[in-house]
Amino acid sequence: MCAALGCAAVAGADPARAADLLAANLADISEPASGAPVKLELHREGGGFMSPVFLTEAPDDSGRVFVLEQEGRVRLLTPGALDHPTYLDLRPLIRSGGERGLLGLAFHPRFAKNGRLFVYFTNRGGDIVVARLTANPPDTDRVDPATLKPVLLIDNPAPNHNGGMIAFGPDGYLYAGTGDGGGSGDPFENGQNTFSYLGKILRIDVNTNGNGPYKVPPDNPFIGLSTHRPEVWALGLRNPWRFSFDMKTGDLFIADVGQDHWEEIDHEAAGGPGGVNYGWSRMEGRHCFPPRKGKCDKYTQPVAEYGHALGCSVTGGYVYRGKTIGALDGVYLFGDFCSGAISGLWPEKRDPEAFRMRSLLETKLAISSFGQTRDGEVYVLDHRGGGVWRIVPEGWKPPKPKARSEPEPPAEAAPESPGE
Repeated sequence: MCAALGCAAVAGADPARAADLLAANLADISEPASGAPVKLELHREGGGFMSPVFLTEAPDDSGRVFVLEQEGRVRLLTPGALDHPTYLDLRPLIRSGGERGLLGLAFHPRFAKNGRLFVYFTNRGGDIVVARLTANPPDTDRVDPATLKPVLLIDNPAPNHNGGMIAFGPDGYLYAGTGDGGGSGDPFENGQNTFSYLGKILRIDVNTNGNGPYKVPPDNPFIGLSTHRPEVWALGLRNPWRFSFDMKTGDLFIADVGQDHWEEIDHEAAGGPGGVNYGWSRMEGRHCFPPRKGKCDKYTQPVAEYGHALGCSVTGGYVYRGKTIGALDGVYLFGDFCSGAISGLWPEKRDPEAFRMRSLLETKLAISSFGQTRDGEVYVLDHRGGGVWRIVPEGWKPPKPKARSEPEPPAEAAPESPGE
């Protein structure tokens, strides 16, 4: 179901062949900085989800992990189970199918106190909605859809390239990734249109205390320019289906789904001023689009790319910061929806803007998304099979649950009643 991710149609593409090529070619062209191979496998955490597209953990002490289903539900992950409680049901509001549906979820950094969470979806009219809901109390296991309040409403002229990612940055602002509005080759020319919300990363301040749905941060790069939307943080993107911030450094990684030939990963170091133009639709990856004579080198190039012989739709992931796989600390993990391959970008010590790419694990999953929990561990979602998998070292065994120690009763304690 390639269309669910906005991937390009690749004539004659064979996922099995793509996986083989990815394993062979990436290993040849790049090795990790450590030199030693990293052997990984996937540990199944749960199944039974309907077209899962995202996973995240609440920023509180509950340990609850949430999985989005494209049709419009958010469910609580019950490890090892096939049945998962529904946390939020927005299906009556959502148009799902293809690349549309419930696509993103972000908990406010102070969720444990204010109960605020944000969702990104396509509504019944096919337009993009970013909205706020309130969990009352924050530790409730069921959110009332009636608390939904729209924050952004963006007209989307075509059914594909809806974007879908929202996340709070280390600065406390909400970032949202929008697609270019659909079609082929950006026919609406939104990628380079500075007055369009589409084909962008947007950055807004949702801490308004009731004074409007959001404010524009005063240090946004285009604030005060009549030719630009002030909410725009970055532009020149085709379909930034998944982006993420390194939980340690704050660096931003954007995986932008390509069209005919190239999948790309973009990077902005923490503390950057924003305003970066990644080139779409004048560039696809590091190449002029469409291929033509002339220059297109004024745009910011991706830090990594791969061609469609190796896959057809990049699925962005996270910089690994867990403790289970020490060799992957600081490595950006990502995958491909069509080939099922999981790869990594190793940062070069001599150049913070240079990365080395290597294939890490071949799977048969339709990788719709990655997810990261607060401990830095990384998970993979299978859109086709409905499973949630954790990336672990080869041979890893989950820790046994600790046995509960029962306190000894007082010497004179009466026998317990069956009703107590």
